[in-house]
Amino acid sequence: MTGDVVANDRRSAIGEEQTYAGPFITSAVELEVVRQSIRAAIRTAVADANAEGVVVAMSGGLDSTLTTALAVEAVGSENVLGLGLPCHMTDGVHVSDARTIADGMGIDFEEFQLRPLLECFAETVGRDLEPSTDDERPNERNHELGNATARLRMLTAYYAANRQSRVVLGTANRSERLLGYFTKYGDGGADIHPLGDCYKTEVRALAKQIGLPRRIITKEPTAGFWATQTDASELGARYNVIDPLLYRVVEEGRPLEEAVVGLRIDRETAAEITSRYAETEHKRTVPPTPGIAGRDRT
Repeated sequence: MTGDVVANDRRSAIGEEQTYAGPFITSAVELEVVRQSIRAAIRTAVADANAEGVVVAMSGGLDSTLTTALAVEAVGSENVLGLGLPCHMTDGVHVSDARTIADGMGIDFEEFQLRPLLECFAETVGRDLEPSTDDERPNERNHELGNATARLRMLTAYYAANRQSRVVLGTANRSERLLGYFTKYGDGGADIHPLGDCYKTEVRALAKQIGLPRRIITKEPTAGFWATQTDASELGARYNVIDPLLYRVVEEGRPLEEAVVGLRIDRETAAEITSRYAETEHKRTVPPTPGIAGRDRT
Protein backbone atom coordinates (compact mmCIF):
# COMPACT_ATOMS: atom_id res chain seq x y z
CA MET A 1 0.00 0.00 0.00
CA THR A 2 1.24 3.53 -0.63
CA GLY A 3 2.20 5.42 2.49
CA ASP A 4 0.40 8.64 1.53
CA VAL A 5 -3.06 7.06 1.82
CA VAL A 6 -2.53 4.99 4.97
CA ALA A 7 -3.48 6.59 8.27
CA ASN A 8 -1.66 5.15 11.29
CA ASP A 9 -2.89 3.52 14.48
CA ARG A 10 -6.64 3.80 14.13
CA ARG A 11 -9.22 1.41 15.53
CA SER A 12 -11.96 -0.04 13.34
CA ALA A 13 -14.76 -2.61 13.53
CA ILE A 14 -15.52 -4.16 10.14
CA GLY A 15 -18.67 -6.24 9.65
CA GLU A 16 -18.73 -9.08 12.19
CA GLU A 17 -15.04 -8.81 13.00
CA GLN A 18 -13.94 -7.79 16.47
CA THR A 19 -12.41 -4.34 16.99
CA TYR A 20 -8.61 -4.27 16.83
CA ALA A 21 -5.83 -1.78 16.29
CA GLY A 22 -4.34 -1.51 12.85
CA PRO A 23 -3.12 1.04 10.32
CA PHE A 24 -5.59 -0.02 7.66
CA ILE A 25 -7.54 2.02 5.12
CA THR A 26 -11.05 2.18 6.55
CA SER A 27 -12.14 5.84 6.50
CA ALA A 28 -14.64 6.97 3.88
CA VAL A 29 -12.21 9.44 2.28
CA GLU A 30 -9.37 6.92 1.98
CA LEU A 31 -11.67 4.19 0.71
CA GLU A 32 -12.96 6.47 -2.03
CA VAL A 33 -9.37 7.06 -3.18
CA VAL A 34 -8.83 3.29 -3.29
CA ARG A 35 -12.09 2.81 -5.15
CA GLN A 36 -11.13 5.31 -7.82
CA SER A 37 -7.64 3.83 -8.16
CA ILE A 38 -9.00 0.32 -8.67
CA ARG A 39 -11.52 1.47 -11.26
CA ALA A 40 -8.77 3.30 -13.16
CA ALA A 41 -6.51 0.23 -13.04
CA ILE A 42 -9.25 -1.97 -14.50
CA ARG A 43 -9.92 0.49 -17.32
CA THR A 44 -6.20 0.69 -18.06
CA ALA A 45 -5.86 -3.11 -18.18
CA VAL A 46 -8.73 -3.35 -20.66
CA ALA A 47 -7.39 -0.53 -22.81
CA ASP A 48 -3.80 -1.82 -22.82
CA ALA A 49 -5.00 -5.24 -23.97
CA ASN A 50 -7.25 -3.65 -26.60
CA ALA A 51 -9.99 -5.81 -25.08
CA GLU A 52 -13.74 -5.37 -25.08
CA GLY A 53 -14.45 -6.16 -21.46
CA VAL A 54 -13.60 -8.32 -18.45
CA VAL A 55 -14.46 -11.72 -17.04
CA VAL A 56 -14.68 -12.57 -13.33
CA ALA A 57 -15.03 -16.01 -11.75
CA MET A 58 -17.77 -15.33 -9.20
CA SER A 59 -17.82 -17.62 -6.18
CA GLY A 60 -20.58 -15.77 -4.33
CA GLY A 61 -18.00 -14.64 -1.77
CA LEU A 62 -16.84 -11.20 -0.73
CA ASP A 63 -13.73 -10.80 -2.87
CA SER A 64 -15.26 -11.85 -6.18
CA THR A 65 -18.43 -9.85 -5.52
CA LEU A 66 -16.47 -6.68 -4.74
CA THR A 67 -14.21 -7.23 -7.76
CA THR A 68 -17.28 -7.56 -9.97
CA ALA A 69 -18.91 -4.46 -8.52
CA LEU A 70 -15.78 -2.39 -9.14
CA ALA A 71 -15.52 -3.79 -12.67
CA VAL A 72 -19.08 -2.68 -13.39
CA GLU A 73 -18.21 0.81 -12.16
CA ALA A 74 -15.05 0.81 -14.28
CA VAL A 75 -16.24 -0.47 -17.66
CA GLY A 76 -20.02 -0.76 -17.44
CA SER A 77 -22.25 -3.75 -16.78
CA GLU A 78 -22.53 -4.55 -20.49
CA ASN A 79 -18.78 -5.26 -20.58
CA VAL A 80 -18.58 -7.60 -17.58
CA LEU A 81 -19.06 -11.37 -17.77
CA GLY A 82 -19.51 -13.33 -14.54
CA LEU A 83 -18.77 -17.05 -14.38
CA GLY A 84 -20.22 -19.47 -11.86
CA LEU A 85 -17.88 -22.47 -11.66
CA PRO A 86 -19.18 -24.94 -9.06
CA CYS A 87 -17.38 -28.21 -8.44
CA HIS A 88 -18.92 -29.58 -5.22
CA MET A 89 -22.48 -30.21 -4.08
CA THR A 90 -22.19 -27.47 -1.45
CA ASP A 91 -21.17 -24.92 -4.09
CA GLY A 92 -24.80 -24.64 -5.16
CA VAL A 93 -25.83 -22.02 -2.61
CA HIS A 94 -22.76 -19.91 -3.37
CA VAL A 95 -23.35 -20.02 -7.12
CA SER A 96 -26.97 -19.09 -6.46
CA ASP A 97 -25.70 -16.03 -4.56
CA ALA A 98 -23.36 -15.21 -7.44
CA ARG A 99 -26.17 -15.44 -9.99
CA THR A 100 -28.45 -13.25 -7.87
CA ILE A 101 -25.68 -10.67 -7.52
CA ALA A 102 -24.93 -10.79 -11.26
CA ASP A 103 -28.59 -10.28 -12.08
CA GLY A 104 -28.74 -7.33 -9.70
CA MET A 105 -25.70 -5.76 -11.34
CA GLY A 106 -27.11 -6.32 -14.82
CA ILE A 107 -24.17 -8.35 -16.11
CA ASP A 108 -24.09 -11.49 -18.22
CA PHE A 109 -23.62 -14.65 -16.16
CA GLU A 110 -22.76 -18.17 -17.27
CA GLU A 111 -22.59 -21.26 -15.06
CA PHE A 112 -20.45 -24.31 -15.83
CA GLN A 113 -20.33 -27.42 -13.64
CA LEU A 114 -16.69 -28.45 -13.27
CA ARG A 115 -17.29 -31.67 -11.34
CA PRO A 116 -17.27 -33.91 -14.46
CA LEU A 117 -13.98 -32.33 -15.57
CA LEU A 118 -12.38 -32.88 -12.15
CA GLU A 119 -13.58 -36.48 -11.99
CA CYS A 120 -12.25 -37.13 -15.47
CA PHE A 121 -8.91 -35.62 -14.51
CA ALA A 122 -8.74 -37.63 -11.29
CA GLU A 123 -9.50 -40.86 -13.15
CA THR A 124 -7.21 -40.33 -16.14
CA VAL A 125 -4.28 -38.52 -14.53
CA GLY A 126 -4.71 -38.32 -10.79
CA ARG A 127 -5.18 -42.06 -10.20
CA ASP A 128 -1.75 -43.06 -11.52
CA LEU A 129 -0.02 -40.25 -9.65
CA GLU A 130 -1.83 -40.78 -6.34
CA PRO A 131 0.39 -42.02 -3.47
CA SER A 132 -0.30 -45.61 -2.52
CA THR A 133 -3.12 -45.83 0.06
CA ASP A 134 -5.85 -48.23 1.06
CA ASP A 135 -8.40 -46.14 -0.81
CA GLU A 136 -9.01 -46.92 -4.45
CA ARG A 137 -10.01 -43.35 -5.29
CA PRO A 138 -7.97 -40.16 -4.79
CA ASN A 139 -8.77 -38.24 -1.62
CA GLU A 140 -10.92 -35.28 -2.60
CA ARG A 141 -9.59 -33.28 0.35
CA ASN A 142 -5.98 -33.33 -0.81
CA HIS A 143 -4.51 -30.05 -1.90
CA GLU A 144 -3.43 -31.39 -5.26
CA LEU A 145 -7.02 -31.92 -6.38
CA GLY A 146 -7.94 -28.60 -4.80
CA ASN A 147 -5.29 -26.94 -6.91
CA ALA A 148 -6.55 -28.82 -9.97
CA THR A 149 -10.02 -27.41 -9.31
CA ALA A 150 -8.61 -23.87 -9.13
CA ARG A 151 -6.73 -24.40 -12.38
CA LEU A 152 -9.85 -25.69 -14.11
CA ARG A 153 -11.56 -22.46 -13.07
CA MET A 154 -8.64 -20.46 -14.49
CA LEU A 155 -8.77 -22.48 -17.73
CA THR A 156 -12.47 -21.73 -18.10
CA ALA A 157 -12.04 -18.04 -17.34
CA TYR A 158 -9.24 -17.66 -19.90
CA TYR A 159 -11.13 -19.60 -22.53
CA ALA A 160 -14.05 -17.20 -22.10
CA ALA A 161 -11.68 -14.24 -22.14
CA ASN A 162 -9.91 -15.40 -25.31
CA ARG A 163 -13.15 -16.16 -27.12
CA GLN A 164 -14.77 -12.85 -26.22
CA SER A 165 -11.79 -10.48 -26.21
CA ARG A 166 -11.80 -9.87 -22.47
CA VAL A 167 -9.21 -9.64 -19.69
CA VAL A 168 -9.39 -11.88 -16.63
CA LEU A 169 -9.82 -10.14 -13.30
CA GLY A 170 -8.34 -12.03 -10.36
CA THR A 171 -10.07 -11.80 -7.00
CA ALA A 172 -7.19 -12.35 -4.54
CA ASN A 173 -6.57 -9.74 -1.84
CA ARG A 174 -3.24 -8.75 -0.28
CA SER A 175 -3.68 -10.97 2.77
CA GLU A 176 -4.09 -14.04 0.57
CA ARG A 177 -1.24 -13.07 -1.70
CA LEU A 178 1.19 -12.48 1.18
CA LEU A 179 0.32 -15.88 2.62
CA GLY A 180 0.52 -17.61 -0.74
CA TYR A 181 -3.07 -18.63 -0.09
CA PHE A 182 -3.93 -19.08 -3.73
CA THR A 183 -3.16 -21.62 -6.42
CA LYS A 184 -0.24 -20.85 -8.67
CA TYR A 185 -1.64 -20.60 -12.21
CA GLY A 186 -5.08 -21.16 -10.73
CA ASP A 187 -6.84 -18.31 -8.95
CA GLY A 188 -3.40 -16.69 -9.01
CA GLY A 189 -3.61 -16.66 -12.80
CA ALA A 190 -5.13 -13.38 -13.96
CA ASP A 191 -4.37 -10.29 -16.01
CA ILE A 192 -4.85 -8.00 -13.02
CA HIS A 193 -5.75 -8.40 -9.35
CA PRO A 194 -7.87 -5.32 -8.57
CA LEU A 195 -7.91 -6.08 -4.82
CA GLY A 196 -4.29 -7.22 -4.70
CA ASP A 197 -3.11 -4.21 -2.67
CA CYS A 198 -5.93 -4.42 -0.11
CA TYR A 199 -5.79 -6.45 3.07
CA LYS A 200 -8.94 -8.45 3.83
CA THR A 201 -9.74 -5.88 6.51
CA GLU A 202 -9.76 -3.18 3.84
CA VAL A 203 -11.75 -5.33 1.44
CA ARG A 204 -14.50 -5.63 4.06
CA ALA A 205 -14.43 -1.90 4.69
CA LEU A 206 -14.63 -1.06 0.97
CA ALA A 207 -17.45 -3.55 0.44
CA LYS A 208 -19.38 -2.00 3.29
CA GLN A 209 -18.90 1.49 1.88
CA ILE A 210 -19.98 0.44 -1.61
CA GLY A 211 -23.08 -1.15 -0.13
CA LEU A 212 -22.65 -4.84 -0.86
CA PRO A 213 -25.21 -7.11 0.84
CA ARG A 214 -24.50 -7.87 4.48
CA ARG A 215 -24.76 -11.63 3.88
CA ILE A 216 -21.87 -11.35 1.41
CA ILE A 217 -19.70 -9.19 3.66
CA THR A 218 -20.11 -11.56 6.61
CA LYS A 219 -19.88 -14.84 4.68
CA GLU A 220 -17.21 -17.26 5.91
CA PRO A 221 -14.22 -16.99 3.55
CA THR A 222 -13.33 -20.16 1.64
CA ALA A 223 -11.17 -21.11 -1.32
CA GLY A 224 -13.69 -23.79 -2.32
CA PHE A 225 -11.05 -26.53 -2.47
CA TRP A 226 -13.47 -29.01 -0.91
CA ALA A 227 -16.93 -28.96 0.59
CA THR A 228 -16.13 -27.95 4.20
CA GLN A 229 -12.94 -25.99 3.61
CA THR A 230 -12.58 -22.50 5.15
CA ASP A 231 -9.75 -19.98 5.15
CA ALA A 232 -9.60 -19.88 8.95
CA SER A 233 -9.27 -23.65 9.26
CA GLU A 234 -6.48 -23.73 6.70
CA LEU A 235 -4.57 -20.70 7.96
CA GLY A 236 -5.04 -21.28 11.68
CA ALA A 237 -6.61 -17.88 12.40
CA ARG A 238 -9.15 -15.40 11.06
CA TYR A 239 -8.13 -12.39 9.02
CA ASN A 240 -8.86 -9.95 11.84
CA VAL A 241 -5.98 -11.67 13.66
CA ILE A 242 -3.76 -12.30 10.65
CA ASP A 243 -3.87 -8.83 9.06
CA PRO A 244 -2.30 -6.84 11.94
CA LEU A 245 0.50 -9.41 12.19
CA LEU A 246 1.19 -9.35 8.46
CA TYR A 247 1.19 -5.57 8.41
CA ARG A 248 3.79 -5.36 11.17
CA VAL A 249 6.01 -8.04 9.65
CA VAL A 250 5.74 -7.12 5.96
CA GLU A 251 5.01 -3.40 5.78
CA GLU A 252 6.92 -2.33 8.90
CA GLY A 253 9.64 -4.99 8.84
CA ARG A 254 9.32 -5.89 12.50
CA PRO A 255 10.82 -9.15 13.83
CA LEU A 256 8.30 -11.75 14.98
CA GLU A 257 9.02 -11.26 18.68
CA GLU A 258 8.13 -7.59 18.39
CA ALA A 259 5.30 -8.02 15.91
CA VAL A 260 3.20 -10.23 18.20
CA VAL A 261 3.25 -7.80 21.13
CA GLY A 262 -0.29 -6.65 21.92
CA LEU A 263 -1.93 -8.88 19.30
CA ARG A 264 -4.46 -11.62 20.05
CA ILE A 265 -2.34 -14.42 18.63
CA ASP A 266 -0.06 -17.03 20.19
CA ARG A 267 3.55 -17.14 19.12
CA GLU A 268 3.29 -20.60 17.53
CA THR A 269 0.44 -19.57 15.24
CA ALA A 270 2.22 -16.31 14.43
CA ALA A 271 5.37 -18.23 13.52
CA GLU A 272 3.38 -20.51 11.20
CA ILE A 273 1.79 -17.52 9.47
CA THR A 274 5.09 -15.70 8.96
CA SER A 275 6.64 -18.94 7.70
CA ARG A 276 3.88 -19.12 5.09
CA TYR A 277 4.81 -15.64 3.96
CA ALA A 278 8.49 -16.54 3.57
CA GLU A 279 7.96 -19.95 1.99
CA THR A 280 5.49 -18.76 -0.66
CA GLU A 281 7.63 -16.01 -2.15
CA HIS A 282 7.85 -18.04 -5.36
CA LYS A 283 4.11 -17.55 -5.87
CA ARG A 284 4.49 -13.77 -5.96
CA THR A 285 7.34 -13.56 -8.44
CA VAL A 286 7.88 -14.26 -12.13
CA PRO A 287 9.51 -17.69 -12.67
CA PRO A 288 13.29 -17.17 -12.73
CA THR A 289 15.72 -17.87 -15.55
CA PRO A 290 19.29 -19.11 -14.95
CA GLY A 291 20.73 -15.62 -15.45
CA ILE A 292 23.25 -16.40 -18.18
CA ALA A 293 26.13 -13.95 -18.00
CA GLY A 294 25.77 -10.97 -20.31
CA ARG A 295 22.09 -11.61 -21.08
CA ASP A 296 20.20 -9.46 -18.65
CA ARG A 297 17.02 -8.85 -20.61
CA THR A 298 14.66 -7.81 -17.84
